[in-house]
Amino acid sequence: MADKQTAPKERFATKWGLILSVLGIAVGTGNIWRFPRIAAQNGTEDGAGAFLVAWITFLFIWSIPLIIAEYGIGRNGRKGVVGSYIKMVGERFAWMGTFIGFVATAIMFYYSVVAGWCAYYLIESIIHALPESVEEADAVWTGFQNTALPSVFHALMIFLGGLIILKGVKSIERINMVLIPSLLLVLIISLIKALTLPGSGAGVAYLFTPDWATLKEPGIWLEALTQNAWDTGAAWGLILTYGAYMRTRDDITISAFQTGIGNNLVSLMAAVIIFSTVFGTLGATMSDGEILEVMKTSGPASTGLTFMWMPQLFSEMAGGKIFAILFFLGLTFAAFSSLISMIELATKVFVDMGITRKKATIGVCIAGFLFGLPSAISLEIFANQDFVWGVGLMVSGGFISFAVIGFGPEKFRKTLVNTPESRVKLGKWWSFIIKYVIPVEVITLLVWWIYLSATAFEPDTWYNPLSTFSVATVLMQWGVVMVLFKIYNGLIAEKTILN
Repeated sequence: MADKQTAPKERFATKWGLILSVLGIAVGTGNIWRFPRIAAQNGTEDGAGAFLVAWITFLFIWSIPLIIAEYGIGRNGRKGVVGSYIKMVGERFAWMGTFIGFVATAIMFYYSVVAGWCAYYLIESIIHALPESVEEADAVWTGFQNTALPSVFHALMIFLGGLIILKGVKSIERINMVLIPSLLLVLIISLIKALTLPGSGAGVAYLFTPDWATLKEPGIWLEALTQNAWDTGAAWGLILTYGAYMRTRDDITISAFQTGIGNNLVSLMAAVIIFSTVFGTLGATMSDGEILEVMKTSGPASTGLTFMWMPQLFSEMAGGKIFAILFFLGLTFAAFSSLISMIELATKVFVDMGITRKKATIGVCIAGFLFGLPSAISLEIFANQDFVWGVGLMVSGGFISFAVIGFGPEKFRKTLVNTPESRVKLGKWWSFIIKYVIPVEVITLLVWWIYLSATAFEPDTWYNPLSTFSVATVLMQWGVVMVLFKIYNGLIAEKTILN
């Protein structure tokens, strides 16, 4: 009973506690592990700057508008993603809020595996010599994957995340007040080191040089949107969950822009670090085309650049061991801060249903470990889950937009965002984007993605639900989850509303 009485009163103690905690959601492996690789893959021989243009465009017409919506829905509902969604659009749409929560939770199942990889490589970089060749780096990775260690580290990260979530928002705020400034310090030190490498300027120049012709290709826009959703945490329901703990006097518009822009600056910093390191280290022996091939070759489950090439590159530079430790320390901090927000999202949903925080946290962590085991054991399953639920974020964005449209975008803007306490008033542009632009983005990009999957990703097996990157595997998994939530919609709504 005490849990129910105190939970609604939980708030972030300070504005900085809120911003750093939400940056803890946004700044994760998507910034450091995923963004540089995606930028390289969408670049041409002339540069990757055009991808950055598309990516920044979606910051303002996807991520920030949805972050504003999530803050508003969460603070208005004062519950987790399901409870706040019900308060916005009614009980019969509880299944939509549940789907949003499930997408983030499904990502949590394998995200903890990535967090475990980061922690393993941090320890590896401390206690062992750095690999001096790609073959040695590959042997380290393969040796790690061929043992039970990925499952052990997956369990460890889930366990540590659970310890933070057990104590509620105060614990979340405290850990992020340490993790995020520490992460930023590590990145700044790494940035300075990377930029001092001979030849690093070529990497920076490549990153920011646009090949405008590539903007005619729809594929680059699909990649830019999914990357920005990964980057910022928009439409995951995570910011919505933390929004429930937001103080009434905190300004939603300012917080959303701080979150989105701050996160994207970290992504750019990470990209500059990695492009500078790769070009600076390999530039003396490889052409630009060969260097780009290294960056684009992602390896099994997109592990190549971060977990195979980076340790080997560090071994070739002065002070490389310290640089490697700092790099994997930052990566581990980023992964862990995001992971705890995913555990909190699922935990908060069950707390709203009347389960004590302790029981909810333990249950979520056990489920997280068990459902994450297949991804820890098999890189093919890992890649499938990343593919299925990463694209699922577009559906989540559509559902969040649907909730605001159902409530009324102008009513939402005037009553939930532009409160008497807000210093910056949100303009009508936001209502237009939420009502028209985001639904068009969702429908257009989903149709384009289905077309690409059927014609480019897996043209011969697009209809096979057991094929890793097929249309069928995505539609089947989404369909099973949506049907189950629709069947149990009434029960989910009743349990959430009564408690």
